Order: sequence, then C-alpha cells, then structure tokens
Amino acid sequence: MTETTFARNEVCALLADGTTVRLRPACPEDRAQVLRFYGEMSADSLRRRFFMVSRRSGERAADRLCAPDTPGHRTLAAFQGDRLVGVAEYESGDDPATADIALAVADDCHRRGVGTLLLEHLVHTARENGVGAFTADLLADNHPIHRVLADLGLHVTRRYDGTTVHGVIRLEPDETYLSAVELRGRTADTASLRPLLRPRSVAVIGAGTRPGSVGRAVLRNLRGGHFRGLLHAVNPHAHAVLHVPAFASVGDLPAPPDLAVIAVPAADVPGVAAQCGRAGVKALVVVTAGLDTDRTAELTAACRRWGMRMVGPNCLGIANTEPGVRLAATFAVGRPLPGTAGVAVQSGGVGIALLDGLSRLGIGVSSFVSLGDKRDVSGNDLLQWWECDERTELALLHLESYGNPWAFSRTARRVTRRMPVLTVDAGRSAAGRRAAASYTAAAATPTMTRRALFTQAGITAAHTLGELLDTAALLHSQPLPAGERVAVVSNAGGAGDLAADACADAELHVPQLPPALRAELLAELPAGAGAGNPVDSTPAVTVPALSACVDRIAASGAVDAVLVALVPTALTAAVGSDLVTALTSSPHPARAQCPVVAVLLDQPERVRLLRTAGGPAVPAYGEPQSAARALKHAAERARWLARPQGSPVEPAGIDSPRARALVAEFLTRDPAGGWLDARQTARLLDCYGIPRLPQAYVTTEQEAAEAAARLAGRSGAVALKAQGPGLVHRTERGRVLLDLRGERAVRTAYRDLAARLGTAMAGALVQPMAGRGTELLAGVVQDEVFGALVVFGLGGTTSELLADHAARLAPLTDTDVHELLTAPRCAPLLFGYRGAAPADLRSLKDLLARLSRMADDLPELAEAECNPVVVRPDGSTVVDSRVRLLPRRADDPCLRRLP
Repeated sequence: MTETTFARNEVCALLADGTTVRLRPACPEDRAQVLRFYGEMSADSLRRRFFMVSRRSGERAADRLCAPDTPGHRTLAAFQGDRLVGVAEYESGDDPATADIALAVADDCHRRGVGTLLLEHLVHTARENGVGAFTADLLADNHPIHRVLADLGLHVTRRYDGTTVHGVIRLEPDETYLSAVELRGRTADTASLRPLLRPRSVAVIGAGTRPGSVGRAVLRNLRGGHFRGLLHAVNPHAHAVLHVPAFASVGDLPAPPDLAVIAVPAADVPGVAAQCGRAGVKALVVVTAGLDTDRTAELTAACRRWGMRMVGPNCLGIANTEPGVRLAATFAVGRPLPGTAGVAVQSGGVGIALLDGLSRLGIGVSSFVSLGDKRDVSGNDLLQWWECDERTELALLHLESYGNPWAFSRTARRVTRRMPVLTVDAGRSAAGRRAAASYTAAAATPTMTRRALFTQAGITAAHTLGELLDTAALLHSQPLPAGERVAVVSNAGGAGDLAADACADAELHVPQLPPALRAELLAELPAGAGAGNPVDSTPAVTVPALSACVDRIAASGAVDAVLVALVPTALTAAVGSDLVTALTSSPHPARAQCPVVAVLLDQPERVRLLRTAGGPAVPAYGEPQSAARALKHAAERARWLARPQGSPVEPAGIDSPRARALVAEFLTRDPAGGWLDARQTARLLDCYGIPRLPQAYVTTEQEAAEAAARLAGRSGAVALKAQGPGLVHRTERGRVLLDLRGERAVRTAYRDLAARLGTAMAGALVQPMAGRGTELLAGVVQDEVFGALVVFGLGGTTSELLADHAARLAPLTDTDVHELLTAPRCAPLLFGYRGAAPADLRSLKDLLARLSRMADDLPELAEAECNPVVVRPDGSTVVDSRVRLLPRRADDPCLRRLP
C-alpha cells in the first residue's frame, strides 16, 4: 500500500493512548507478517493463545487467518504503520448464529486497547452476518483476555472446567455496551488531541520571509503569544524567520515536533504531510486552502498512514490559552483573550467574529479550533476535549456539517449536563429535499431535522452570531431562571413597555405581581411609581431605591428573572447618579437564584458585561429583544436540565425478524426499491403492532361489494381507495371515494374509479368509515445525514397546508415521545380543548414508540406515513398508510473509526 491510498475495506481508529491503527481483513499477502507476529510472541503469550508453546501452532493460525474469508469465517488485522500489532477472527460451525473467536495482540501492545478495538469491529461484522453470540475457550490464567471481555460491555457468561474457561458473549448491544464504547472513544479521542492542543513543540512549515504570508502570520502569533514549547520554522531559503530558527525541511529539525502547521501551496500539501509523517510529527494544522478532491484524499491518507490527527485543510488555525501552553497558531489579527469558552467553527470568518466578541465581553477562550473542511478533527472531538479539560465552562459551535450525528448527539447530551453548548442554526433557508413524495417527507425539512438534534441534545441554538453572544453573556454571568416569568423594571414607562413586548414576542410571561409585593415596592419607590408589571420606578428613582426594588422582586419568588430597562434622564444626571451601579454592587443573596439582566437603550454595544468588584457581572443589552431572547434560551436550558433523561421505549409484540424478511423479499423483487402496495404495507405494520382500520384488497367490482358488506360495521358506510404504483397521495386524481352505503353505491364507485384511472388502477382498498376524532399525522423519514426522524403533528387533508409538525431523531426515549406529543401547535386538541374529552394519549405514545422501533430496525425504511391517524378518547387508529423502501445497509454509528 502506498502512502496515499488505502487498502480495500480498511478503516482507521484510535487506541487508548491516542495513536492510530488501521483495521482490515487479513489476506494471503499478510502470511509472512502473521508468521513474524506469532514468532515474536513470548512463550507465555503463545501458551495463552494456543494452550501450548509451539511455533507450529502459529503457522497453522497464519494459514487459517490469511485464507480468503468465507461466509462463516471472518478475520481482522490491526496495523500501526507497516507493523502488524493484533489479529482477531471468528468461525461458525453447524450453528451459523454462533461463532468461536480467537484474539492475539503483540506483547508490547497490551493495555493499549488493541484487543478491545478488534473485538468491537469483529462484533459489528458478525452481527451484519447473522451471528448472535461468540464463544471462546480460554485458559483460566489468561488474565489479559478475561479483562478485555469483562471491559467490553457485552453480556458474558463463563463456565469453569479445571484450568479452562468456556465463555459465551451475547452480541446484543445495549446501553451498557454503548456507554462502554463511548468511554473508550472519549479516552482515545482526548489522548489523540494532546499533541494538537497541548504540543510541546511546534513547527510552522511555509513560514515566509515576506510580510503578508500566512505562514509568517502564524509564526508571529505563536512567538508573540509566548508559546511555552519549542518553536521552529521550516523554510529552505532562510536561516531564521522573525528571529525563530529555520530549517530546510521538517526532516532537518533537531527533533520531530508534536505539531506542524502547514502553510504551503496547495499542490505541495500532500507531500509535506507525508514528510511530516515519516519524520514522526503527531498532529497537523493545515491552513492552506484550494486543495482539490484528489489532493485532499492524499492528505487524509497520509495522516491515516502515519497516525497524525489533522485540523483543516482551509482553516484559520487553533489556539489554547492554558498558562502552560499559550498556543496561538492562527493567522488572525489578534490573539484570543484567555478565558473559559471553548470555540469550534468551520468558517474562519465566524471564528474571528466569535473570538473578538468573547474577548470584548471578557469571557475569553479556553481553546479555539477552526475546523475548516473538517477532514479529521470534528466538533464531536472538541466537545469531548472540553468535557475533560477542566477549564472550559461554555462551548460555542458553528458547524456546517455533521459527520456522525448519532455520536455527536450522544456526546452533546452528556456534555450539556456539565456546561452550556451553544450553536448557530445556520442554513435555515436551504431549499431542502426535492424528492419528498409524502406529507411526512415534506414536513421533515433540514431545519426541522437540525432542531430535533439540538432539542434532544440540549444544545442552545441561536439564529445569529449576535444572538449567540447575547446568550453566552447571560449563561456565563447569571444563574439559570427557574421558569419563564419575568418582571420588567424601568425608570421610563415607554422603555418598560418595549421590554414587556419583547418578552411576549420571545414567549416569556410578564405576570401581575402579588399585592403584597406591589405594596413593598411602592414603599421603596418615589411618589408616582407604578408597581404592576412592568414596574415604573419613575425618572426620579435613586440607586438605593432601584437596588432595593430589584432585590425584593428577586427574593419574592413571584418571577423567575428580572429585566431592568434604563434610560438616562436629566434627574439622574443632576445628582450624578449612575443607576447601573444598582445592578452590580452588593447584590441581595436572592440574586444567586434569580437572574438579572439590563437593557441600556443608550449603550452603543449590542451586549456587554457590567462588572464591579463587589458583585457578579450583569449582562447589559442595547435593545430589549436581545435580552428577552437570551432569557428565553436560558429558560429552555433550565427546563432541559430538569427534564428526565429518558429511557428507551420497548413496545411489546414486535416481530423484527419477520419485518426484515418482508423487506428483504421486497428488495429482492424490486432491487431499486419503491412504494409497498397496500397488502405489503399492512403486513409490515402488523409486524410492529401498529393499529389500523380493517381493510380488504379487491380487484373486481364483485369483490368490492362483498368486502363492503363484510366491513361496513354499524355505520353501514365504507371508503373505496384506488390502488396502483402511481397513486401515492390518497387524494391524488380523485382516487378516494368516501361514505359509500349499500352494494349499489360500492359497485358504482368501483366502476367509476376503474373508468377514470384506467391502467393506473391495479385494484382497490375497502375500509369501514373511521369514527370522528382528531386527525393527526405520524411517520418516519430517513435523513441521509441524521438518520431516521419520527414526525408527528396535524394530519388529514390540511397537513401539508398548515405544516404543524414536530420531529425527533430515532430511537426515541419515553421523554422524547412525550415532548413529541406536546410540541406541535395542535397539541391542546389532545388535552381536552374547550371542554372536549381528552384524547387517548397512551395509544398515541405507543404508536410513536412502535414507529421509532420500526425506523431503528429497518435502515431500508426511506419513509413511512400514517395519515390520518384518528385519535379519540378511547384509542387511536391508522386510517391510511404508505411505506417506501430503498436498498440501504445499516451503518453502525457507534463503531469507532476515523472519518
């Protein structure tokens, strides 16, 4: 294999120490390496592996391992550089659902996670091929392999027989296994980022002698920021750049640096990266832009070949303000202020704006990474770093793409319980999917999908960079509000009214204050004050009176936050008073639980933090809308933290094997995929216990009349729905005729449909008329990036027109299901709106849980729509449904591998 190409079926992953291994099936060409691998093993390792010390055992193992894979035999080999460091294999016998495994790791690579990583990938391969359990016969004193199996996270049973142990590993990943994989991934990820974010030495390759070059700017920032490690320049035409020693190539450096910043022309980047790898560089930051697809692939391959983590290409650079590091490897104009915010962006321009804003606010930055084209290091990597770095208290992200949304979501759910994670919801105006063929797919816009991810993960999503900084200022400086009740205090009635309107626009509540509290406030405030809400303190209010007013409101428990809107007046100027000091000096202890924000209509800044020596910082906004939106985001974060974390939903009566068989049968017959007909759809929904109206598929007028007589029920009325490959929407081309009573009406209707639709009609569906109730939509659509999305909201013929839907990413927890029910605007209809009887919420929750399970089971499920779902006080019924399948393979999102 060359430095710029991967072997077939090869993936790269991280070990516990942060180094990279390449995993791929063993092949006949590996036999010499496998023989050498076993030949270098100690006698004790050979005994543990083969139950005896025999070099002949290694030869037989090499013959088996390097033979071509068969349906019951799979192998994996792990390489570091060109060296084989571990092998694993499984082989099934008479029972194809069970396989024996074997595992071996080089003696000097124990306790680095090689064996565990091989087993994780072997488990994935086995499950793809229908293997449900591994078996292994082990020596009782083979402690390393026992430890590997115990730490794997899967259910292991052991049976002891003298000096040997027979183990059975069930290959059913559950939350325990997923959490164990995440912990191993987090350990490996953070270790791999240390050379990048805490390097002991840095080389800038392409540091030019002329002013204005990017490499020179990076070197200047590193030198001016007083980087704590060794600093070198690589320039074949100079002995020094900016008084930093320069060398002709990275290979000429006195020692390989931990980090190399590459700022050379695009054509030279892959070759320079390969030189860095051969020299022993551990991490790269590639600021060069303009790499085409081939050069980008060569660059990535060089990083994988030599085990280097990479930021970029096409990035602004990175920074770490830790006192012991002081890394400012960017070509930004200034260096970031040290602080507590972790920042990761894909856009360099956005990065500059956030660095400037955080510095101006005094929040500062713990570490900053401009991800650029994001070919390796991602937002998920940075979240895990900030989770463990003990300095970051606030995470800000600007991401234009998500490599593994499942892993990002799980990481974010964990990190957001420790610190606020904020992002900009960029790209909301995208045109979205063009191929949506059902209301469900039309409803699942990219914006809805991203918001589902953000909502479930607890990420605070702002619409603009300004709003992001507004919210960061509040979350950095003030406690979270317990709810959405806000008291508005102002020294001018008009300013108070504007602030109250802004709160209402942000869906915050401005309640009347209790009578006792109003009396207390009036006793403190000047004559003519008003103590409703807003509280008008009058232009004559003094600093002590305003401070006492805010303190009393904060301590009352009547509201969850206080917004103070102030304007300069001649009265306050005449006595030299600065009312702002009332918010920042000697605050009442109650303010530790009740956030206070200011709106200063005369300040030029959009947001700033007011600070005094004696009190906490108070965010001050130039307009009330900014303050209200920041308070709304803070209240949503508080609500998310208070919500139950949720448990997986496991509906009863699921027949997943039968469902998979039905899907396989359909795709065998129609390899390109497509819409299931009514009978196929019914059989698939039945596998998941989804309740639906009785129905009969008919192909003649006589069959339609007989089915109607059988299904009409008490109402005596039926619906007739034309069926055919081109008839997707139930109202399309008038294919649905309702409220048909009696044999004559059914026969006439069937003839009418057949005459109008002609060959487009393959048959018809006869159903009893559904009872009255609220018409809803419930469905699933597969997003190419984010995976399965469960959609719920208003259904029926107005579904697409009113677009009242919410969505959550599958698989759903019980908390997700509850929130999905309550999120659409139509939700009050389910809870007894205006005296009506409440809908059967239990049946709706069960339906959503079953759809979630179907989506999780079947990656081939492109979309499924139940519309309408008629819900009544006594239950829910699916009236109409459709399902579309596409030939897709399951992509295991928890499998540890580098992009």
